Amino acid sequence: MNYILFDGDVRNSLLPFTFTRPVADIRIGILTIREKWEKHLGLTTTTITEEYLEEKFPMVEMEENILINASFCPTNSLVEKVKNLGENEAIFKGEDVIAFYTSDSQEEVNFDEYTQIEFEEELLQIKENWDIFTFNGKAIKEDFDLITEDRTSQPIPEGVQVINKENIFIEEGAEVIFSSLNASNGPIYIGKDALIMENASIRGPFSMSEKAVVKMGTKIYGGTTLGPYCKVGGEINNSVLFGYTSKGHDGYLGNSVLGEWCNLGADTNNSNLKNNYAEVKLWKYETGNFAKTGLQFCGLMMGDHSKCGINTMFNTGTVVGVSTNIFGTGFPRNFIPSFSWGGAAGFTTFQMRKVLEVATAVMKRKNLVFDDKDQRILNHVFEITKEYRNY
Repeated sequence: MNYILFDGDVRNSLLPFTFTRPVADIRIGILTIREKWEKHLGLTTTTITEEYLEEKFPMVEMEENILINASFCPTNSLVEKVKNLGENEAIFKGEDVIAFYTSDSQEEVNFDEYTQIEFEEELLQIKENWDIFTFNGKAIKEDFDLITEDRTSQPIPEGVQVINKENIFIEEGAEVIFSSLNASNGPIYIGKDALIMENASIRGPFSMSEKAVVKMGTKIYGGTTLGPYCKVGGEINNSVLFGYTSKGHDGYLGNSVLGEWCNLGADTNNSNLKNNYAEVKLWKYETGNFAKTGLQFCGLMMGDHSKCGINTMFNTGTVVGVSTNIFGTGFPRNFIPSFSWGGAAGFTTFQMRKVLEVATAVMKRKNLVFDDKDQRILNHVFEITKEYRNY
Protein backbone atom coordinates (compact mmCIF):
# COMPACT_ATOMS: atom_id res chain seq x y z
CA MET A 1 0.00 0.00 0.00
CA ASN A 2 1.06 3.59 -0.69
CA TYR A 3 0.64 6.06 2.18
CA ILE A 4 0.34 9.82 1.62
CA LEU A 5 0.25 12.42 4.42
CA PHE A 6 -1.81 15.53 3.70
CA ASP A 7 -1.85 18.93 5.42
CA GLY A 8 -5.60 19.22 6.02
CA ASP A 9 -7.48 22.22 7.37
CA VAL A 10 -5.01 22.97 10.17
CA ARG A 11 -2.17 24.08 7.89
CA ASN A 12 -2.85 27.81 8.25
CA SER A 13 -3.30 27.48 12.01
CA LEU A 14 0.25 26.15 12.22
CA LEU A 15 1.93 29.09 10.52
CA PRO A 16 4.71 30.31 10.63
CA PHE A 17 6.06 26.74 10.92
CA THR A 18 4.16 25.51 7.86
CA PHE A 19 5.44 28.33 5.68
CA THR A 20 8.52 26.17 5.10
CA ARG A 21 7.34 22.57 5.68
CA PRO A 22 4.28 20.33 5.45
CA VAL A 23 2.33 19.62 8.62
CA ALA A 24 3.86 16.11 8.57
CA ASP A 25 7.34 17.50 9.19
CA ILE A 26 6.51 19.32 12.42
CA ARG A 27 8.46 17.87 15.34
CA ILE A 28 6.56 17.05 18.50
CA GLY A 29 7.91 14.60 21.04
CA ILE A 30 11.09 12.88 19.90
CA LEU A 31 10.08 12.47 16.25
CA THR A 32 8.40 14.47 13.53
CA ILE A 33 4.83 13.46 12.73
CA ARG A 34 6.07 11.86 9.49
CA GLU A 35 8.73 9.87 11.34
CA LYS A 36 6.09 8.59 13.77
CA TRP A 37 3.86 7.33 10.96
CA GLU A 38 6.75 5.77 9.05
CA LYS A 39 8.00 4.03 12.19
CA HIS A 40 4.54 2.57 12.83
CA LEU A 41 3.85 1.65 9.20
CA GLY A 42 7.34 0.35 8.40
CA LEU A 43 7.16 2.27 5.10
CA THR A 44 8.13 5.65 3.71
CA THR A 45 5.45 8.25 3.03
CA THR A 46 5.00 11.15 0.64
CA THR A 47 3.06 14.38 0.98
CA ILE A 48 0.19 16.46 -0.32
CA THR A 49 1.02 20.04 0.60
CA GLU A 50 1.19 23.57 -0.79
CA GLU A 51 2.24 23.79 -4.43
CA TYR A 52 5.40 25.81 -3.71
CA LEU A 53 6.59 23.11 -1.27
CA GLU A 54 6.00 20.18 -3.65
CA GLU A 55 9.46 20.30 -5.24
CA LYS A 56 11.11 19.59 -1.88
CA PHE A 57 8.27 17.48 -0.46
CA PRO A 58 6.82 15.57 -3.44
CA MET A 59 3.77 13.32 -3.63
CA VAL A 60 3.88 9.84 -5.17
CA GLU A 61 0.53 8.37 -6.21
CA MET A 62 -0.03 4.69 -7.07
CA GLU A 63 -2.98 2.52 -8.06
CA GLU A 64 -4.00 2.12 -4.41
CA ASN A 65 -3.39 4.84 -1.83
CA ILE A 66 -4.29 5.65 1.75
CA LEU A 67 -4.30 9.34 2.56
CA ILE A 68 -3.60 10.28 6.19
CA ASN A 69 -4.36 13.58 7.89
CA ALA A 70 -0.94 14.67 9.17
CA SER A 71 -2.38 16.62 12.10
CA PHE A 72 -3.10 13.28 13.85
CA CYS A 73 -0.30 11.42 15.61
CA PRO A 74 -0.45 7.63 15.25
CA THR A 75 -1.24 5.03 17.89
CA ASN A 76 -1.02 1.26 17.56
CA SER A 77 -4.79 0.84 17.31
CA LEU A 78 -5.18 3.70 14.81
CA VAL A 79 -2.40 2.34 12.61
CA GLU A 80 -4.07 -1.08 12.60
CA LYS A 81 -7.31 0.45 11.35
CA VAL A 82 -5.46 2.52 8.74
CA LYS A 83 -3.67 -0.55 7.40
CA ASN A 84 -6.98 -2.39 7.07
CA LEU A 85 -8.77 0.33 5.12
CA GLY A 86 -10.41 -0.89 1.93
CA GLU A 87 -12.03 0.71 -1.08
CA ASN A 88 -14.55 3.44 -0.23
CA GLU A 89 -13.69 3.37 3.46
CA ALA A 90 -12.65 6.31 5.65
CA ILE A 91 -11.77 6.79 9.34
CA PHE A 92 -13.21 9.81 11.12
CA LYS A 93 -12.78 11.46 14.51
CA GLY A 94 -15.92 13.50 14.89
CA GLU A 95 -16.07 15.82 11.90
CA ASP A 96 -12.39 15.35 11.03
CA VAL A 97 -11.25 12.73 8.54
CA ILE A 98 -8.19 10.84 9.76
CA ALA A 99 -7.52 8.57 6.80
CA PHE A 100 -9.22 7.28 3.66
CA TYR A 101 -8.64 4.97 0.71
CA THR A 102 -8.27 6.33 -2.84
CA SER A 103 -7.20 5.01 -6.22
CA ASP A 104 -5.33 6.85 -8.95
CA SER A 105 -8.47 6.70 -11.10
CA GLN A 106 -10.55 8.75 -8.66
CA GLU A 107 -11.02 12.34 -9.81
CA GLU A 108 -12.55 13.46 -6.50
CA VAL A 109 -13.56 12.03 -3.14
CA ASN A 110 -17.14 12.21 -1.88
CA PHE A 111 -17.27 10.99 1.71
CA ASP A 112 -21.06 10.58 1.48
CA GLU A 113 -20.31 7.57 -0.71
CA TYR A 114 -17.80 6.14 1.78
CA THR A 115 -18.28 3.80 4.69
CA GLN A 116 -17.32 6.07 7.57
CA ILE A 117 -15.56 4.40 10.49
CA GLU A 118 -15.62 6.41 13.72
CA PHE A 119 -12.43 6.19 15.80
CA GLU A 120 -13.50 6.31 19.44
CA GLU A 121 -10.18 6.31 21.29
CA GLU A 122 -8.30 9.42 22.37
CA LEU A 123 -5.82 10.80 19.83
CA LEU A 124 -3.18 13.49 19.85
CA GLN A 125 -4.04 16.05 17.17
CA ILE A 126 -2.01 19.19 16.45
CA LYS A 127 -4.46 21.96 15.52
CA GLU A 128 -2.68 25.13 16.71
CA ASN A 129 0.98 26.07 16.93
CA TRP A 130 0.77 26.23 20.75
CA ASP A 131 -0.36 22.60 20.76
CA ILE A 132 3.21 21.68 19.86
CA PHE A 133 4.58 22.58 23.30
CA THR A 134 1.34 21.91 25.20
CA PHE A 135 1.23 18.24 24.15
CA ASN A 136 4.98 17.74 23.85
CA GLY A 137 5.46 15.92 27.16
CA LYS A 138 2.79 13.37 26.24
CA ALA A 139 4.30 12.95 22.76
CA ILE A 140 7.76 12.34 24.23
CA LYS A 141 6.37 9.52 26.39
CA GLU A 142 4.64 7.89 23.40
CA ASP A 143 7.71 8.19 21.15
CA PHE A 144 10.00 6.90 23.91
CA ASP A 145 7.98 3.68 24.15
CA LEU A 146 7.94 3.36 20.35
CA ILE A 147 11.68 3.92 19.86
CA THR A 148 13.05 1.98 22.82
CA GLU A 149 10.83 -1.12 22.73
CA ASP A 150 12.94 -4.30 22.97
CA ARG A 151 16.16 -2.26 22.89
CA THR A 152 18.89 -1.76 25.50
CA SER A 153 20.24 1.65 26.45
CA GLN A 154 23.94 2.42 26.57
CA PRO A 155 25.12 2.37 30.21
CA ILE A 156 24.75 5.54 32.26
CA PRO A 157 28.27 6.94 32.70
CA GLU A 158 29.98 7.06 36.08
CA GLY A 159 29.44 10.33 37.92
CA VAL A 160 26.01 11.03 36.41
CA GLN A 161 23.30 11.43 39.06
CA VAL A 162 20.04 9.74 38.01
CA ILE A 163 16.53 9.21 39.33
CA ASN A 164 14.47 6.41 37.78
CA LYS A 165 17.23 5.17 35.49
CA GLU A 166 14.85 2.63 33.89
CA ASN A 167 13.18 5.62 32.22
CA ILE A 168 16.42 6.88 30.64
CA PHE A 169 17.66 5.77 27.23
CA ILE A 170 21.07 6.72 25.84
CA GLU A 171 21.88 5.99 22.20
CA GLU A 172 25.24 4.88 20.84
CA GLY A 173 27.93 7.56 20.79
CA ALA A 174 26.13 9.90 23.19
CA GLU A 175 28.19 11.44 26.00
CA VAL A 176 26.86 12.55 29.40
CA ILE A 177 29.36 14.16 31.78
CA PHE A 178 28.75 14.73 35.53
CA SER A 179 25.14 15.80 35.09
CA SER A 180 21.79 15.25 36.81
CA LEU A 181 19.02 13.31 35.02
CA ASN A 182 15.65 13.07 36.77
CA ALA A 183 13.22 10.82 34.91
CA SER A 184 10.68 10.49 37.72
CA ASN A 185 8.04 12.57 35.89
CA GLY A 186 8.75 11.29 32.40
CA PRO A 187 11.37 9.62 30.21
CA ILE A 188 14.68 11.09 29.12
CA TYR A 189 15.91 10.21 25.63
CA ILE A 190 19.47 11.08 24.56
CA GLY A 191 20.09 10.61 20.85
CA LYS A 192 23.03 9.27 18.90
CA ASP A 193 26.28 11.25 19.33
CA ALA A 194 24.52 13.84 21.53
CA LEU A 195 26.46 15.62 24.29
CA ILE A 196 25.40 16.74 27.77
CA MET A 197 28.19 18.75 29.39
CA GLU A 198 29.11 19.06 33.05
CA ASN A 199 26.59 20.16 35.71
CA ALA A 200 23.56 20.20 33.42
CA SER A 201 20.30 19.48 35.27
CA ILE A 202 17.53 17.83 33.27
CA ARG A 203 14.03 16.73 34.24
CA GLY A 204 11.91 14.52 32.03
CA PRO A 205 10.01 14.19 29.88
CA PHE A 206 12.94 15.34 27.74
CA SER A 207 14.36 14.44 24.35
CA MET A 208 17.49 15.42 22.46
CA SER A 209 18.15 14.12 18.95
CA GLU A 210 21.31 13.23 17.06
CA LYS A 211 24.31 15.53 17.63
CA ALA A 212 22.35 17.88 19.91
CA VAL A 213 24.36 19.61 22.67
CA VAL A 214 23.40 20.71 26.19
CA LYS A 215 26.07 23.09 27.50
CA MET A 216 27.55 23.34 31.01
CA GLY A 217 25.20 24.29 33.82
CA THR A 218 22.06 24.24 31.67
CA LYS A 219 18.71 23.81 33.46
CA ILE A 220 16.01 22.02 31.47
CA TYR A 221 12.50 21.30 32.71
CA GLY A 222 10.02 18.72 31.47
CA GLY A 223 8.22 18.74 28.16
CA THR A 224 11.30 19.92 26.26
CA THR A 225 12.59 18.61 22.91
CA LEU A 226 15.84 19.41 21.14
CA GLY A 227 15.87 18.37 17.50
CA PRO A 228 19.02 17.24 15.67
CA TYR A 229 22.10 19.45 16.00
CA CYS A 230 20.43 21.88 18.41
CA LYS A 231 22.69 23.56 20.98
CA VAL A 232 21.32 25.00 24.20
CA GLY A 233 22.36 26.70 27.43
CA GLY A 234 20.70 28.70 30.19
CA GLU A 235 17.19 27.77 31.35
CA ILE A 236 14.52 26.04 29.22
CA ASN A 237 11.04 24.90 30.16
CA ASN A 238 8.45 23.01 28.07
CA SER A 239 9.82 24.11 24.69
CA VAL A 240 10.39 22.48 21.30
CA LEU A 241 13.33 23.26 19.02
CA PHE A 242 12.81 21.60 15.65
CA GLY A 243 16.45 21.19 14.60
CA TYR A 244 19.72 22.99 13.81
CA THR A 245 18.71 25.77 16.20
CA SER A 246 20.88 27.38 18.89
CA LYS A 247 20.11 28.94 22.23
CA GLY A 248 23.68 28.57 23.32
CA HIS A 249 23.91 30.95 26.29
CA ASP A 250 22.21 32.10 29.48
CA GLY A 251 18.65 33.38 29.26
CA TYR A 252 15.17 31.90 29.66
CA LEU A 253 13.04 30.11 27.06
CA GLY A 254 9.67 28.79 28.17
CA ASN A 255 6.47 27.41 26.62
CA SER A 256 7.90 28.12 23.20
CA VAL A 257 8.49 26.61 19.76
CA LEU A 258 11.47 27.42 17.54
CA GLY A 259 11.77 26.21 13.95
CA GLU A 260 14.98 25.20 12.19
CA TRP A 261 18.10 27.34 11.75
CA CYS A 262 17.12 29.85 14.45
CA ASN A 263 19.61 31.49 16.80
CA LEU A 264 18.94 33.31 20.07
CA GLY A 265 21.70 35.70 21.14
CA ALA A 266 23.24 35.59 24.61
CA ASP A 267 20.89 36.53 27.47
CA THR A 268 17.79 36.44 25.28
CA ASN A 269 14.69 35.98 27.44
CA ASN A 270 11.04 35.42 26.71
CA SER A 271 8.08 36.05 28.97
CA ASN A 272 5.60 33.21 29.18
CA LEU A 273 3.21 34.73 31.74
CA LYS A 274 1.47 38.10 31.70
CA ASN A 275 1.88 40.32 34.76
CA ASN A 276 -1.89 40.25 35.31
CA TYR A 277 -2.02 36.44 34.86
CA ALA A 278 -4.52 36.90 32.03
CA GLU A 279 -5.08 34.48 29.16
CA VAL A 280 -2.44 34.83 26.45
CA LYS A 281 -3.42 35.80 22.92
CA LEU A 282 -1.35 34.88 19.84
CA TRP A 283 -1.29 36.30 16.32
CA LYS A 284 -3.35 34.21 13.87
CA TYR A 285 -2.43 34.40 10.20
CA GLU A 286 -5.90 33.18 9.18
CA THR A 287 -7.71 36.14 10.71
CA GLY A 288 -4.97 38.76 10.67
CA ASN A 289 -5.61 39.35 14.37
CA PHE A 290 -4.81 38.05 17.82
CA ALA A 291 -6.68 34.98 19.07
CA LYS A 292 -7.27 33.55 22.53
CA THR A 293 -5.17 30.49 23.29
CA GLY A 294 -6.92 29.35 26.47
CA LEU A 295 -3.44 29.32 28.06
CA GLN A 296 -1.98 31.25 30.96
CA PHE A 297 1.55 30.25 29.96
CA CYS A 298 2.61 30.85 26.37
CA GLY A 299 5.93 32.18 25.12
CA LEU A 300 7.63 32.54 21.74
CA MET A 301 6.75 31.05 18.33
CA MET A 302 9.66 31.58 15.91
CA GLY A 303 9.74 30.47 12.27
CA ASP A 304 12.71 29.01 10.41
CA HIS A 305 15.92 30.99 9.78
CA SER A 306 15.06 33.74 12.29
CA LYS A 307 17.70 35.25 14.59
CA CYS A 308 17.90 37.70 17.46
CA GLY A 309 20.80 39.66 18.99
CA ILE A 310 22.11 39.63 22.55
CA ASN A 311 19.81 40.75 25.37
CA THR A 312 16.69 40.49 23.22
CA MET A 313 13.44 40.52 25.24
CA PHE A 314 10.30 38.85 23.87
CA ASN A 315 6.94 39.62 25.40
CA THR A 316 4.37 36.99 26.38
CA GLY A 317 2.84 35.35 23.33
CA THR A 318 5.15 36.63 20.59
CA VAL A 319 4.95 35.26 17.04
CA VAL A 320 8.02 35.71 14.83
CA GLY A 321 7.88 34.81 11.16
CA VAL A 322 10.48 33.31 8.81
CA SER A 323 13.93 34.86 8.27
CA THR A 324 13.70 37.76 10.68
CA ASN A 325 16.63 39.60 12.26
CA ILE A 326 15.74 41.15 15.63
CA PHE A 327 18.04 43.36 17.74
CA GLY A 328 18.17 46.42 19.98
CA THR A 329 16.77 47.45 23.35
CA GLY A 330 13.20 47.20 24.56
CA PHE A 331 10.43 44.74 23.76
CA PRO A 332 9.67 44.35 20.04
CA ARG A 333 5.99 44.02 19.21
CA ASN A 334 4.41 40.60 19.71
CA PHE A 335 3.84 39.94 16.02
CA ILE A 336 6.96 40.25 13.86
CA PRO A 337 6.32 39.50 10.17
CA SER A 338 8.60 37.32 8.07
CA PHE A 339 11.68 39.01 6.59
CA SER A 340 11.67 41.85 9.13
CA TRP A 341 14.90 43.59 10.19
CA GLY A 342 14.98 45.68 13.39
CA GLY A 343 13.45 45.76 16.85
CA ALA A 344 11.43 47.86 19.28
CA ALA A 345 12.50 51.05 17.48
CA GLY A 346 10.94 49.81 14.24
CA PHE A 347 11.42 47.38 11.36
CA THR A 348 12.50 47.47 7.76
CA THR A 349 12.53 44.63 5.22
CA PHE A 350 15.28 42.02 5.46
CA GLN A 351 16.20 41.97 1.78
CA MET A 352 16.32 38.60 0.03
CA ARG A 353 19.93 38.96 -1.10
CA LYS A 354 21.08 39.19 2.52
CA VAL A 355 18.66 36.46 3.64
CA LEU A 356 20.17 34.01 1.17
CA GLU A 357 23.71 34.97 2.16
CA VAL A 358 22.97 34.27 5.82
CA ALA A 359 21.14 30.98 5.16
CA THR A 360 23.98 29.75 2.95
CA ALA A 361 26.63 30.61 5.56
CA VAL A 362 24.70 29.12 8.49
CA MET A 363 23.96 25.81 6.75
CA LYS A 364 27.55 25.55 5.50
CA ARG A 365 28.68 25.48 9.14
CA LYS A 366 26.81 22.17 9.48
CA ASN A 367 28.23 20.90 6.18
CA LEU A 368 24.85 21.26 4.50
CA VAL A 369 23.97 23.06 1.28
CA PHE A 370 21.30 25.74 1.02
CA ASP A 371 20.14 24.57 -2.39
CA ASP A 372 17.91 25.95 -5.13
CA LYS A 373 14.83 24.24 -3.69
CA ASP A 374 15.30 25.95 -0.34
CA GLN A 375 15.92 29.27 -2.06
CA ARG A 376 12.74 29.01 -4.12
CA ILE A 377 10.73 28.25 -0.97
CA LEU A 378 12.07 31.34 0.81
CA ASN A 379 11.51 33.47 -2.29
CA HIS A 380 7.88 32.37 -2.35
CA VAL A 381 7.38 32.95 1.37
CA PHE A 382 8.88 36.43 0.92
CA GLU A 383 6.23 37.25 -1.68
CA ILE A 384 3.21 35.81 0.15
CA THR A 385 4.11 37.55 3.43
CA LYS A 386 4.50 41.07 2.00
CA GLU A 387 1.08 42.11 3.30
CA TYR A 388 2.11 41.44 6.89
CA ARG A 389 5.16 43.70 6.65
CA ASN A 390 2.72 46.61 6.24
CA TYR A 391 0.97 45.62 9.49
